Amino acid sequence: MIAMLEGIVSEKLGDMVVLSVQGVGYGLLTPAEDFGVLNTGTKTKLYVYEHIREVSHDLYGFSKLQTKALFEQLLGVNGIGPKMALNMLSIGSADQVRGAIAAGDVKFLQQAQGVGKRVAERAVVELKDKVGLDGSLGDTVLHRPSATDEAVHALTALGYTADDAARALADISKELSTEERVRMALKGGTR
Repeated sequence: MIAMLEGIVSEKLGDMVVLSVQGVGYGLLTPAEDFGVLNTGTKTKLYVYEHIREVSHDLYGFSKLQTKALFEQLLGVNGIGPKMALNMLSIGSADQVRGAIAAGDVKFLQQAQGVGKRVAERAVVELKDKVGLDGSLGDTVLHRPSATDEAVHALTALGYTADDAARALADISKELSTEERVRMALKGGTR
Protein backbone atom coordinates (compact mmCIF):
# COMPACT_ATOMS: atom_id res chain seq x y z
CA MET A 1 0.00 0.00 0.00
CA ILE A 2 1.22 3.51 -0.84
CA ALA A 3 0.68 5.81 2.16
CA MET A 4 2.69 8.87 1.10
CA LEU A 5 4.68 10.11 -1.88
CA GLU A 6 7.30 12.84 -1.92
CA GLY A 7 8.61 14.24 -5.17
CA ILE A 8 8.46 16.99 -7.78
CA VAL A 9 5.20 18.08 -9.43
CA SER A 10 6.13 17.43 -13.06
CA GLU A 11 2.75 18.08 -14.73
CA LYS A 12 -0.85 19.03 -14.13
CA LEU A 13 -3.13 17.20 -16.56
CA GLY A 14 -6.82 18.07 -16.32
CA ASP A 15 -7.68 17.27 -12.70
CA MET A 16 -4.59 15.11 -12.14
CA VAL A 17 -1.22 16.03 -10.68
CA VAL A 18 1.75 13.99 -11.90
CA LEU A 19 4.28 13.60 -9.10
CA SER A 20 7.75 12.49 -10.21
CA VAL A 21 9.33 10.27 -7.55
CA GLN A 22 12.82 9.06 -8.47
CA GLY A 23 11.98 8.86 -12.16
CA VAL A 24 8.49 7.36 -11.78
CA GLY A 25 5.48 9.59 -12.50
CA TYR A 26 2.50 8.94 -10.23
CA GLY A 27 -0.84 10.39 -11.37
CA LEU A 28 -2.83 11.59 -8.37
CA LEU A 29 -6.33 13.03 -8.28
CA THR A 30 -6.45 15.89 -5.77
CA PRO A 31 -9.11 18.18 -4.32
CA ALA A 32 -9.33 21.67 -5.87
CA GLU A 33 -7.75 23.21 -2.75
CA ASP A 34 -4.56 21.15 -3.22
CA PHE A 35 -4.59 21.30 -7.03
CA GLY A 36 -4.58 25.11 -6.91
CA VAL A 37 -1.47 25.38 -4.76
CA LEU A 38 0.63 22.62 -6.33
CA ASN A 39 2.88 24.29 -8.88
CA THR A 40 4.87 22.52 -11.57
CA GLY A 41 8.51 22.09 -10.60
CA THR A 42 7.95 22.29 -6.85
CA LYS A 43 8.82 19.57 -4.37
CA THR A 44 5.83 18.33 -2.37
CA LYS A 45 4.62 15.55 -0.14
CA LEU A 46 1.17 14.04 -0.66
CA TYR A 47 -0.69 11.58 1.55
CA VAL A 48 -2.16 8.89 -0.68
CA TYR A 49 -5.39 6.96 -0.75
CA GLU A 50 -5.35 3.99 -3.16
CA HIS A 51 -8.56 2.83 -4.78
CA ILE A 52 -8.05 -0.49 -6.54
CA ARG A 53 -10.74 -2.12 -8.67
CA GLU A 54 -10.68 -4.77 -11.36
CA VAL A 55 -10.41 -2.23 -14.16
CA SER A 56 -8.47 0.60 -12.51
CA HIS A 57 -5.96 1.60 -9.88
CA ASP A 58 -6.56 5.22 -8.85
CA LEU A 59 -4.43 7.28 -6.50
CA TYR A 60 -5.85 10.24 -4.58
CA GLY A 61 -3.40 12.74 -3.10
CA PHE A 62 -3.83 15.17 -0.20
CA SER A 63 -1.37 17.72 1.14
CA LYS A 64 -2.84 17.43 4.67
CA LEU A 65 -3.46 14.26 6.63
CA GLN A 66 -6.70 15.76 8.03
CA THR A 67 -8.07 16.19 4.49
CA LYS A 68 -7.29 12.56 3.71
CA ALA A 69 -9.04 11.54 6.94
CA LEU A 70 -12.15 13.54 5.94
CA PHE A 71 -12.03 11.90 2.49
CA GLU A 72 -11.98 8.46 4.14
CA GLN A 73 -14.88 9.46 6.42
CA LEU A 74 -16.89 10.49 3.36
CA LEU A 75 -16.15 7.12 1.77
CA GLY A 76 -17.75 5.46 4.79
CA VAL A 77 -21.10 7.04 3.88
CA ASN A 78 -23.36 4.74 1.88
CA GLY A 79 -23.56 5.97 -1.73
CA ILE A 80 -20.33 8.00 -1.72
CA GLY A 81 -17.44 6.64 -3.75
CA PRO A 82 -13.96 8.14 -4.21
CA LYS A 83 -14.88 10.44 -7.13
CA MET A 84 -17.93 11.82 -5.31
CA ALA A 85 -15.92 12.30 -2.10
CA LEU A 86 -13.27 14.18 -4.10
CA ASN A 87 -16.01 16.33 -5.69
CA MET A 88 -17.30 17.13 -2.21
CA LEU A 89 -13.84 18.16 -1.06
CA SER A 90 -13.49 20.36 -4.14
CA ILE A 91 -16.42 22.70 -3.36
CA GLY A 92 -14.33 24.50 -0.75
CA SER A 93 -11.55 23.93 1.70
CA ALA A 94 -11.61 20.81 3.88
CA ASP A 95 -12.53 23.06 6.82
CA GLN A 96 -15.51 24.46 4.87
CA VAL A 97 -16.74 20.95 4.02
CA ARG A 98 -16.19 19.81 7.60
CA GLY A 99 -18.04 22.91 8.83
CA ALA A 100 -20.94 22.30 6.41
CA ILE A 101 -21.32 18.75 7.68
CA ALA A 102 -21.17 19.89 11.32
CA ALA A 103 -23.72 22.66 10.68
CA GLY A 104 -26.02 20.39 8.64
CA ASP A 105 -25.69 22.62 5.54
CA VAL A 106 -27.07 20.22 2.92
CA LYS A 107 -27.30 22.93 0.22
CA PHE A 108 -23.58 23.64 0.47
CA LEU A 109 -22.77 19.94 0.03
CA GLN A 110 -25.15 19.69 -2.94
CA GLN A 111 -22.88 22.09 -4.86
CA ALA A 112 -20.56 19.13 -5.48
CA GLN A 113 -20.97 17.48 -8.85
CA GLY A 114 -23.12 14.34 -8.59
CA VAL A 115 -24.24 14.98 -5.00
CA GLY A 116 -28.00 15.04 -4.60
CA LYS A 117 -30.08 15.97 -1.60
CA ARG A 118 -30.31 12.42 -0.24
CA VAL A 119 -26.56 11.79 -0.37
CA ALA A 120 -25.84 15.19 1.21
CA GLU A 121 -28.36 14.51 3.98
CA ARG A 122 -26.89 11.06 4.57
CA ALA A 123 -23.38 12.56 4.84
CA VAL A 124 -24.62 15.06 7.42
CA VAL A 125 -26.51 12.45 9.47
CA GLU A 126 -23.66 9.91 9.47
CA LEU A 127 -20.73 12.31 9.93
CA LYS A 128 -22.07 15.29 11.89
CA ASP A 129 -20.71 13.98 15.19
CA LYS A 130 -17.52 12.56 13.67
CA VAL A 131 -15.98 15.53 11.86
CA GLY A 132 -14.61 17.16 15.00
CA LEU A 133 -16.49 20.50 14.87
CA ASP A 134 -19.61 21.73 16.51
CA GLY A 135 -22.32 23.34 14.40
CA SER A 136 -21.50 26.87 15.61
CA LEU A 137 -18.06 26.74 13.98
CA GLY A 138 -19.60 25.82 10.65
CA ASP A 139 -21.48 29.13 10.36
CA THR A 140 -18.34 31.23 10.27
CA VAL A 141 -16.67 28.97 7.75
CA LEU A 142 -19.53 28.66 5.28
CA HIS A 143 -20.38 32.19 4.26
CA ARG A 144 -17.53 32.47 1.80
CA PRO A 145 -17.63 31.79 -1.94
CA SER A 146 -17.12 28.16 -2.86
CA ALA A 147 -14.25 26.72 -4.88
CA THR A 148 -16.69 26.20 -7.78
CA ASP A 149 -16.78 30.01 -8.13
CA GLU A 150 -14.88 31.11 -11.28
CA ALA A 151 -13.28 33.99 -9.38
CA VAL A 152 -11.88 31.51 -6.83
CA HIS A 153 -10.41 29.47 -9.69
CA ALA A 154 -8.86 32.61 -11.20
CA LEU A 155 -7.24 33.59 -7.91
CA THR A 156 -5.92 30.06 -7.27
CA ALA A 157 -4.37 30.15 -10.75
CA LEU A 158 -2.59 33.32 -9.62
CA GLY A 159 -1.13 31.53 -6.60
CA TYR A 160 -3.75 32.01 -3.88
CA THR A 161 -4.81 29.02 -1.81
CA ALA A 162 -8.51 28.18 -2.22
CA ASP A 163 -9.17 29.36 1.33
CA ASP A 164 -7.31 32.67 0.84
CA ALA A 165 -9.13 33.23 -2.46
CA ALA A 166 -12.48 32.60 -0.77
CA ARG A 167 -11.55 35.03 2.04
CA ALA A 168 -10.49 37.70 -0.48
CA LEU A 169 -13.83 37.37 -2.29
CA ALA A 170 -16.06 37.06 0.79
CA ASP A 171 -17.22 40.70 0.88
CA ILE A 172 -17.31 41.27 -2.89
CA SER A 173 -20.71 41.09 -4.56
CA LYS A 174 -21.35 38.05 -6.75
CA GLU A 175 -23.44 40.35 -8.99
CA LEU A 176 -20.21 41.74 -10.49
CA SER A 177 -18.42 40.06 -13.39
CA THR A 178 -15.73 37.50 -12.59
CA GLU A 179 -13.04 39.84 -13.93
CA GLU A 180 -14.22 42.72 -11.74
CA ARG A 181 -14.43 40.50 -8.64
CA VAL A 182 -10.88 39.20 -9.23
CA ARG A 183 -9.58 42.75 -9.79
CA MET A 184 -11.21 43.95 -6.57
CA ALA A 185 -9.92 40.92 -4.61
CA LEU A 186 -6.39 41.64 -5.80
CA LYS A 187 -6.76 45.26 -4.64
CA GLY A 188 -8.24 44.13 -1.34
CA GLY A 189 -11.42 46.19 -1.75
CA THR A 190 -15.07 45.44 -1.02
CA ARG A 191 -18.26 46.39 -2.81
